[in-house]
This record gives sequence, C-alpha cells and structure tokens, in this order.
Amino acid sequence: MIIETNRHSANIMRLAEKHPEILVLSADLGSSCEIKEFNQKYPDRYLSMGIAEENMVSWAGGLAREGFRPFIHTFAVFCYRRVLDQLEMSVAYPNLPVVFCGFVPGITTPGGVTHQSTNDVGVLRTVPNLAIFDVGDATEIDSVLDLAYEYNGPVYIRQLRKDVPRLFDATEPMRFNRARVLSEGTDIALLSSSICTEEAMRATLVLAKKGVSIQHLHVSTLKPFTDPQIIEACKKARYGVITIENHTTVGGLGSAVADVIAANGIGKRLVKIGLNDTYAHGASKMYLMKKYGLDAMSLVSAIENLMGKKLGIEEEDLEEVRFVDYTAV
Repeated sequence: MIIETNRHSANIMRLAEKHPEILVLSADLGSSCEIKEFNQKYPDRYLSMGIAEENMVSWAGGLAREGFRPFIHTFAVFCYRRVLDQLEMSVAYPNLPVVFCGFVPGITTPGGVTHQSTNDVGVLRTVPNLAIFDVGDATEIDSVLDLAYEYNGPVYIRQLRKDVPRLFDATEPMRFNRARVLSEGTDIALLSSSICTEEAMRATLVLAKKGVSIQHLHVSTLKPFTDPQIIEACKKARYGVITIENHTTVGGLGSAVADVIAANGIGKRLVKIGLNDTYAHGASKMYLMKKYGLDAMSLVSAIENLMGKKLGIEEEDLEEVRFVDYTAV
C-alpha cells in the first residue's frame, strides 16, 4: 500500500491556482493544517487570524458576501464546538460558500478530550444548508476540495493529515452523496467512514475467507444522506446492518443509517460501532481504536454476534492483512 504525505497542502494550492477568489484562513495552525506552503506561495491570500476562531468564522462570512471563497483551517474540534453560533448565524443561515477544513477528527489526535471532535457530525447534521464530508484516504483528500468548491455553500470537512494511506484507486475520486462500494454481498451490510474503513477492509478480507458475504460501503458524504445505494444494501442484508465510525454512536453515521432504515420500513437489525456515550483520553490512534472497539477485531466480534455464530477468527489472522503499522498522528 502507498502512504501519501501532506496531500491537503498540494491540493489546496492546486485549487487556488485555478480559482483566484480562494482565500485561506488559519487559526494559528499553519503547519498543523498543512497550509504553510500556501502562505509561502500566496501570502496575499493567506489570513492568519490567531487563536480566535469565532472571529475567524465571522470574517469568513463577510468575505464570502464580498465574493471570496474562504477555506477555514483549524482542528476539527474548534471548527464546530467553539464557533457554533458564528457558524450558524454568519455562514449557514445566509447559506454562504465557506469551507471548514477540520483536521484530526475524532480520535486521530493524541491530544485528549480538548482536541477530539467525537460528536461533531451529530451536532452539525442539525445545521441547515451545511454539507458534511468525512474523508478516508489520500484519494479522497485529493478530491474533496473540488466537491466542496462545487457545492457553493457551507461545507464541513473532517480532514486527515500527514501520512495517510491510499486505499482507493487514484483515478476514482470521491463523489458527492455517493458511497464507494468496496465489496458485494448479501449476508451483512457494512457501512464505514473515515479511519474505520481501513479496519473494516482488513476484517472483510478475513471474513470472506470464512464464507461471510458482505456488502461493504465506504461513506464519505454524511450530509446530505440520500444515496439510494445505502437503502438497497440495507434491504438485501440477510442478517442485518453494521456501521463503524470515528465518532460517537449518537448522531453520526450510525444514526443517519438508522433514519434511513426507519424511513424506508426496512425490518433489519442495526449494530452501531463507535464511541459509546463516552469521551476518549489521549493516546495513539491505534491504541484508542482498540480500547474503544473501533478496530478490525471488534468488527469481527460484532458480525459474529449479529450472525449468531463463531467464525474462529483471531487477532493473528487480522495482523496478516494489516495495511499500515500505525503510530500516533
């Protein structure tokens, strides 16, 4: 597997070269959000707003009214929790084209609860006009900014940074409100997002050898959530539906899928894997994924429980198909 580095840096500069109205706003996190090179190349289009995110969002709303396309850069937790009033009143209510690039989402940071955006999707799904994207690999980082620009309204991106795997074909970019089909099957409908997709891919490779037929969809658009593929996958799942996400089990991907199942009268059991009504502490990404049950082995256990039988899969079997030896991001 190929590991890519600093893909957002290259992508924002590529897009800005095509669109001179793009401005980058930073909350004193240039290096941490991969925009240091942008500042060097386009110093007149780079606004360092200091550690004052509420002010930065208000500025972004005003700049958007004047015809600019502001791309806000900070950690994801500061993109929604600290600035929610400004996000709603200065950007979402007037439906302005401001892009919130939120880095280190969920438990991808060792910074602990003050830096972990583990309920951001649940909060922001309630905000009118706002689209929500959750990237899963380098291919989606390469294409998500184009989708955000084309949306021409408020967008929140759960962005990955630094060393990121390329799980998907570079010639097949992320599509708006369209899940990526990673495997076809009829026993289980598995929907994953963000960093959990790689763990889900590891699990499905081993499960396939055990004869489990899985329809695996990687979901990168969390709002809107009207992809007909998701409805069809849930309908044909023999045993039921499983979601796995880098978020709490309340309000995120699992809740969105629950809404779809209820609205369409699909009589299938749903198992949601995520943080279970808890905050996480600071540690490496893979330690936290294992501790809070977001890893491949936890997914295998959930599938065994849903199917009502043991499959004889051990941790050693999953290690054989590990894509990346993770360290803290």
